[in-house]
Amino acid sequence: MSLSGIAIATPLGLLIGLALGALGGGGSILAVPALVYGVGESAHAATTTSLVAVGATALVGMIGHWRGGRVRVGSGMIFGLVGIGGSLLGSLLSRAIPNDTLLLIFSGLILVAAWRMYARHTETPCHTKQLASVGAGGVQQADGTGERRATPSPHADCASGDNGGEHRRTWFATGWRLVIAGTVVGFLTGFFGVGGGFVIVPALVLALDYEMPTAVGTSLLVIAISSAEGLAFHLQSGPIDWPIAIPFTAAGSVGVLLGNGLASRVPAARLIRWFVWLLVAVACYTAIRSLVATRA
Repeated sequence: MSLSGIAIATPLGLLIGLALGALGGGGSILAVPALVYGVGESAHAATTTSLVAVGATALVGMIGHWRGGRVRVGSGMIFGLVGIGGSLLGSLLSRAIPNDTLLLIFSGLILVAAWRMYARHTETPCHTKQLASVGAGGVQQADGTGERRATPSPHADCASGDNGGEHRRTWFATGWRLVIAGTVVGFLTGFFGVGGGFVIVPALVLALDYEMPTAVGTSLLVIAISSAEGLAFHLQSGPIDWPIAIPFTAAGSVGVLLGNGLASRVPAARLIRWFVWLLVAVACYTAIRSLVATRA
């Protein structure tokens, strides 16, 4: 691989890591096109390199979010592991539908997720006030499962006065929601052939009532798990392109740390807006490419 390819891979990895750290998604769906069109790797090599880089970068970013109390470790482990079965089922069913048609349908699904996240944010401003109280005087506590979480100050100005949807449910009920959401996301990932935080984050926010910063941190753990699963399968098709994977991953690790800083300082409302715009951009890009391919 030429030095020019490595020089291109480094800033691309930095940008992808920044998206992962700040928004909890965008890494996997952006990494493959970046490696194919920017660096010149084949589609198979780019997929393998992406799994290495995105998985390692997500793991680095997850550690920072965990220290800030923004990762539900137990929930993320369950979410990632139960998605394996759904992914296998989705992969089998997707073989009967053309790839471009699948991606076109998927772009519509992304737009629906973006609309629901935006609508939910505008309907529940209490979440934003609670997040502000964390920075102003909230504390980190360990729940019954030993997970670290940011707890809003008791002086947070919310009419309901509680600390979020998860605290109102038993672990049993939350566990079932995790299993269902993880299986559905795994199915969508396998069925449409793409995946990442831009699917996981909406599932955590909409199905499990996670606040945006917590959804971002937990999604990084899920991404690391799913990347390891995918890498185990893709290694059979060829070796890793280490001259590209190493600088790409290193730059991504720096970017995700910078993104962590943004996630901990930027208001939740702004994070949600950024993520919604990312979803819209991905949906439009996917739809346009699919329409062009179907007419070719």
